[in-house]
Amino acid sequence: MMADDMACNARNPRPASVFNNAKQHIDVYGEEIEVDYRGYEVTVENFVRLLTGRLPAGTPKSKQLLTDEGSNILIYMTGHGGDGFLKFQDAEEITNVDLADAFEQMWQKRRYNEILFIVDTCQAASMFQKFYSPNILAIGSSLVGEDSLSHHVDPAIGVYIIDRYTYFALEFLESVSRDSDRRLSEFLEVCPKRHCISTVGIRSDLYQRDPREVRVTEFFGSVRPVEVYSPKETLLRFEKNLTVIPSNFRQRLTGTALHSPPRKFQYGNQLRIPK
Repeated sequence: MMADDMACNARNPRPASVFNNAKQHIDVYGEEIEVDYRGYEVTVENFVRLLTGRLPAGTPKSKQLLTDEGSNILIYMTGHGGDGFLKFQDAEEITNVDLADAFEQMWQKRRYNEILFIVDTCQAASMFQKFYSPNILAIGSSLVGEDSLSHHVDPAIGVYIIDRYTYFALEFLESVSRDSDRRLSEFLEVCPKRHCISTVGIRSDLYQRDPREVRVTEFFGSVRPVEVYSPKETLLRFEKNLTVIPSNFRQRLTGTALHSPPRKFQYGNQLRIPK
């Protein structure tokens, strides 16, 4: 979810690009980024509906959070905020109570296994004070009563382009590969006060595991355990799950068709269109 007010702003000298620093080392809006909600779609209502799965019928899968009780979810939020709220589009706010209740709905509906919640805003720790659902590890860039400060300015556009916590978090994550053994406990220390100036807040009382035993890639690397079957095992499982298998189709599955070149079908052979 992105407002797109930076990449497409008329003051941006590099349209459709957002960099992590003035030297333009990392384009965080590059080709690998997929934006599913943009502009006026980024609302508190849409965000809560996305989390809880309460979406209108016909919502495309790209706009759904297709998770279950085995999913580890990373939620990162940033913007202007204060004690117990975060602004959306400078027009509305989501409160810490809204978030806490949304996460509880997710837990009751078995939509997650664990959540890593990161928020970079002023008084960020206030955003997870009301959480009461299990298996949530929360990180805030500042404590209640503290501002979250920017890192540096880009003279080309005349504004600060990244916050301190996000800058150092990104710097750490750039060193993590998908097969990395780096631990979540290391990520919790990416921005000590001498770097952030604000005090990073951490809430771990709802989290069941020791962060020293959790790999960073369990949330950032999209690494999932998979089972690989041989072609024969796959065929047996396929046949077992079929309720009706026509004899000619079964013959093709179990006969020489497995060892012959695949047959090329025309569109009409695959789908009969009613007249």
